[in-house]
Amino acid sequence: MSLIQETDFGTPKSKSETMVTLTIDGNQVTVPEGTSIMRAAMEAGTQIPKLCATDMVDAFGSCRLCLIEIEGRAGTPASCTTPAMNGLVVHTQTERLKKLRKGVMELYTSDHPLDCLTCAANGDCELQDMAGAVGLRDVRYGYEGENHVFAKSHGCENDNWMPKDESNPYFTYDPSKCIVCSRCVRACEEVQGTFALTISGRGFDSRVSPGMSESFLGSECVSCGACVQACPTATLTEKSVIEIGQPEHSVVTTCAYCGVGCVFKAEMRGEEVVRMVPWKDGKANRGHSCVKGRFAWGYTTHKERILKPMIRERIEDPWQEVSWDEAFNFAAAKFKGIQQKYGRDSVGGITSSRCTNEETYLVQKLIRGGFGNNNVDTCARVCHSPTGYGLSQTFGTSAGTQDFDSVEDTDVVMIIGANPASAHPVFASRLKKRLRQGAKLIVLDPRRTEMVESPHVKALHLPLMPGTNVAVVTALAHVIVTEGLVNESFVRERCDWSEFEEWAAFVAQEKYSPEATAIMTGVDPKDLREAARIYATGGNGAIYYGLGVTEHSQGSTTVIAIANLAMVTGNIGRPGVGVNPLRGQNNVQGSCDMGSFPHELPGYRHISGDAVREQFEAMWNVKLNKEPGLRIPNMFDAAIEGSFMGLYVQGEDILQSDPNTKHVVAALSAMECVIVHDLFLNETANYAHVFLPGSTFLEKDGTFTNAERRIQRVRKVVTPRNGYADWEVTILLAKAMGFEMHYNHPSEIMDEIAALTPTFTGVSYAKLDELGSVQWPCNEKAPEGTPIMHIGGFVRGKGKFIVTEYVATDERTGPRYPLLLTTGRILSQYNVGAQTRRTENVVWHAEDRLEIHPHDAELRGVRDGDWVRLASRAGETTLRAEITDRVAPGVVYTTFHHPDTQANVITTDFSDWATNCPEYKVTAVQISPSNGPSDWQKAYDEQARHSRRIAPVVEAAE
Repeated sequence: MSLIQETDFGTPKSKSETMVTLTIDGNQVTVPEGTSIMRAAMEAGTQIPKLCATDMVDAFGSCRLCLIEIEGRAGTPASCTTPAMNGLVVHTQTERLKKLRKGVMELYTSDHPLDCLTCAANGDCELQDMAGAVGLRDVRYGYEGENHVFAKSHGCENDNWMPKDESNPYFTYDPSKCIVCSRCVRACEEVQGTFALTISGRGFDSRVSPGMSESFLGSECVSCGACVQACPTATLTEKSVIEIGQPEHSVVTTCAYCGVGCVFKAEMRGEEVVRMVPWKDGKANRGHSCVKGRFAWGYTTHKERILKPMIRERIEDPWQEVSWDEAFNFAAAKFKGIQQKYGRDSVGGITSSRCTNEETYLVQKLIRGGFGNNNVDTCARVCHSPTGYGLSQTFGTSAGTQDFDSVEDTDVVMIIGANPASAHPVFASRLKKRLRQGAKLIVLDPRRTEMVESPHVKALHLPLMPGTNVAVVTALAHVIVTEGLVNESFVRERCDWSEFEEWAAFVAQEKYSPEATAIMTGVDPKDLREAARIYATGGNGAIYYGLGVTEHSQGSTTVIAIANLAMVTGNIGRPGVGVNPLRGQNNVQGSCDMGSFPHELPGYRHISGDAVREQFEAMWNVKLNKEPGLRIPNMFDAAIEGSFMGLYVQGEDILQSDPNTKHVVAALSAMECVIVHDLFLNETANYAHVFLPGSTFLEKDGTFTNAERRIQRVRKVVTPRNGYADWEVTILLAKAMGFEMHYNHPSEIMDEIAALTPTFTGVSYAKLDELGSVQWPCNEKAPEGTPIMHIGGFVRGKGKFIVTEYVATDERTGPRYPLLLTTGRILSQYNVGAQTRRTENVVWHAEDRLEIHPHDAELRGVRDGDWVRLASRAGETTLRAEITDRVAPGVVYTTFHHPDTQANVITTDFSDWATNCPEYKVTAVQISPSNGPSDWQKAYDEQARHSRRIAPVVEAAE
């Protein structure tokens, strides 16, 4: 194996369809109009020397190394900023150019340390490469006089190099090696959109500076790595490269964090990961990354990772390390005994949205074929199940309508109940770039999120009260209908007109006007009317939404209301528009596609359908139960009632992630056998009887499906440290249960999926390797996938308008609980934090904090940083307060990344009427000063410590 090389063409690709032809070094070259001469030369195979140019950012023209000569023109223009034109005759290598370039390189190297042998970038330094490219062999200028390399030129008495900034846990900044090319500054602005870097000083004092000459850690830098990737020298270098050395081979794979689905090149030395470099051909991320995917992969080798199977009879007992065979036999005997005692339906399983499609498919196959029931569910139950229901009812498919590239054609962006800057940061960067180009932004969120506060972006923020989504979206529809903003031609052509008329009469009622609903929503009617007009008349309108929509008692209703909004304005079925759920976990879309719901087989086909079921029975050689199984909440209730006694949980920490923690504890405690298949002894494992060590995304082959329905390859980078990939573990567990599954490689599992699932018919590893990725549906009608859905018509035929009556949640504020708690995520942490808390990301978010408005804090005598008691009707916990006006009076907010917070001990059992998705986003609470952890937290911590004991291994006597 060797390092996979990517070509840097120096400047971005032109999208023009008009072609121009020019001559470069005697060769005719034809390129799209707007292409730089530098890129045209590169595409023809000629590499012009460059330092400040890279194809991830716009041309800058500062280094003066890429000079060229053009016949008939005076001077030597920069090839990066000079566009190709018809008839130009260009020379890239003449005596004059050679002298100029060598002189430029002499000036760079005269002001740069020449410690190449000991430099971490040795072998991967563009300055070094360009010195060779121009034939530089000597430097006429020494270090005498002013330069920016030595500290003494800045008032110091010693000759030391200028001090490095080591504050960031992942990369170092060495100002003495900065050549002031501005690539990092431009990457921060153009690619990331944070504007955290600048060039400070003048002349020899010029250098890259985070913020106002702050440290990187203390600045607004979000550690996305774009600056490190852009740097042509060792000024910005990953600490892993400094410690390990330059990589010698690489493998392209897909990130296992959020639903964006970024593709990375894992660069290695042997079986050690040196760094993760975002892959420019990744169609979801286009060469960009965030702090999690770029840097937070160290959990793979964390000391707390469990690598050997463990069992115990009771949760009060310490864990006993055993062989794989012993663990499988123990688990199978327990499950068989439970079914014999309580019946076939007394066991079930939960699939993982962090595992691959193939692994998820096998778990639901094991449950249906091996357990003999349909008691299978997945984390989508508690996040995006309303998306599946709402979009399937209105459009006919249960997934987003666009690809991420579509945002480049968007004129109006409406974000509802989502904060892409924190939860989907790489997509957020692409979105912010479009907003800086002039697209308008509307944000519906109780909190003033990072998207509202983005640099150079003006957003219309509608700060609605938690729980009033349906009322606000219906009020937007009211304005569109009553002000004559309906796209009537679209509705008549694509939708059922009689259903539209019924819906339009419903939303036109005065009680759904912005003025009438303001009393419950808290949204200024003028702002709401302006938002409706902008969305309806501003051109291509796209809606992006998240868990702030779905995790409500009316989650499905809100999704339907959003679909209504898109249909009534004609914003479906072309680039730049659509309804786009931002999926939380890396494979939550795939886990749904693979049949993880108790009523659906892979491909969203109901288990009761005889013809569909017979297909699976023939392929699996087993009779399937046609009755839908239990959802996660039903499993918990049945466990407490005594009829559900065994649970297999793969890659999901239900104790920390599911609502009403005390209820989950009671359910798990009642079960006779809980099998946890994961990387760490997570919170659910506190109540488990079998622990099967899992494998990370770096240790397996398979596929993930991201939020845009994009199926992408996951490739094994290192050998599984636990001995098996997760798909192999499930096969061995099934075998112990007496249900044989035979596969030699995950590609064979995908072949079976394709044979049984109409939307995956054309998917194969060969096709994914050839195309890089495909978006389902991928079949005979769309052999290379479907980037945009519903072109020319809806999948269900006619789009269906559905009336969305606003019904207030049963969770109400009152004298005892006057505030509303809502929850969300933060950039540096991921979901329940099992992975990110075991990396240096804890530097940014070491604990969950409660955001509270200054007015509410003053009333309760709470100061910033104080411990506060957070209590609801379900339970109480304590955490520190953060006083901020990001939340409105009457609303408090926290994250849920740390198990010691136990945020879900507060959330209630209320859930979406159609899907049982929990109402995480609306909980009535009270805040009061506290001295520290609650009794519940102390008891929980004590139980967790006791439960995680591992008995010492007794060596057998010789």
